[in-house]
Amino acid sequence: MEEGEIVISGDLSDGGTPSRYELLTMVKQHSKFLREGMIDEDDTSDVEMDVKFWYEMLDLYFIRGRESKGGHEDDLIFFVKDMNLHGYGFNDNVESAPPYFVRRWAAKLEKVAGENYAEVDWRRSFYLNFIAHTSFTVTVAICSIQDLKRHQSGADTPLSPVYKVVKTVYASPSRVNFQTNFRKEAETIPAYPNICFAINDFDDAFDSVVLSETDHCYCVLLNADGGAAFPTEGMHENSSGFCGSDNDSRKYTTSKLTLFSGFVSYPMVREAYEAGKSRFGSLWPIGNAQAKTDRLYMRGPGGRGEVEVAVSGVADQSQENSGPPSPLQLSKEGFGIGLGSIVRRAASAASEAAKQAYAAASATIKTDAELLPLKCCLMSVALPWENIAHDLLFKASPPVKL
Repeated sequence: MEEGEIVISGDLSDGGTPSRYELLTMVKQHSKFLREGMIDEDDTSDVEMDVKFWYEMLDLYFIRGRESKGGHEDDLIFFVKDMNLHGYGFNDNVESAPPYFVRRWAAKLEKVAGENYAEVDWRRSFYLNFIAHTSFTVTVAICSIQDLKRHQSGADTPLSPVYKVVKTVYASPSRVNFQTNFRKEAETIPAYPNICFAINDFDDAFDSVVLSETDHCYCVLLNADGGAAFPTEGMHENSSGFCGSDNDSRKYTTSKLTLFSGFVSYPMVREAYEAGKSRFGSLWPIGNAQAKTDRLYMRGPGGRGEVEVAVSGVADQSQENSGPPSPLQLSKEGFGIGLGSIVRRAASAASEAAKQAYAAASATIKTDAELLPLKCCLMSVALPWENIAHDLLFKASPPVKL
């Protein structure tokens, strides 16, 4: 890489190695295809495809420019393979050939990449590390449909969720194929070019997230709030609160971005749950019809992203005599059965929140014999890497407050 090595120029801090903020400004200037919403494979810009530029960006940003976070920074470096060298694309079903590989951080980029150095797609590798080294949280909440409609109509009304859970999640180019049978281990498979945010302890983390009224809506937010996408070193900021160049779409300083937001109503979840099919038809049209009966795959607003949710009916535990009900008892009462770990946990009478939810629902709508509290456990959120990279670099709208 020494021959013809790219020279970083411009208004750099102290005329030396550029800060992460300055590097990010250069990356934005070389990411026209993201800003204009172009298909990645159709982008043929010589500047944006400059191998030397992206090699240097990856080296400066994540190898030489690695920032310390009190010893807790992830030391994994991701490399996307150049699929053109192998004669197939990212979406091809190629057995035993993940489109990326992972290495531990080292002081020299060549040493990190190792013997696979020649087959790296440096541009996509930069974007993948940019996403993977950013901090994310997912918020799952139960909200009133009336509050959501007022919020969407522009009314200056803060959302007050009935219940909310916030979890730290991590971006990964692989996804976990959760097994409903606890005797089988979860399988990890490549997801790239999608980026997956999985919640491994979903059954425990969202055990109390129960839709218990027809007015309830299930809401999911994915926020970025730190790490590689939010550099502070070298950021020029004036007294008015602006930062960045005149061409920078994100001129205000920000510490959080909403990358995904969507909701679905109780009747829609109930309909899909009872039908056992992946069809919502509005708001969040569910995609793949191959989903099992214990999980729903929901498309995000505008078809952007996919959310995987495990849904189970919650039995009326206040009517139980002693011990957990059998599957036969649950069947006679009209509640869902055969839903793996989720129903098993619900049937064990271990969830006090589920009891309260059912009692509240019964007291509110005593004449509605068909009301069934539904526990919704978020398993994962997946988005194409281009969408995430675009928002991290260019999105200027404030985050959704929930």
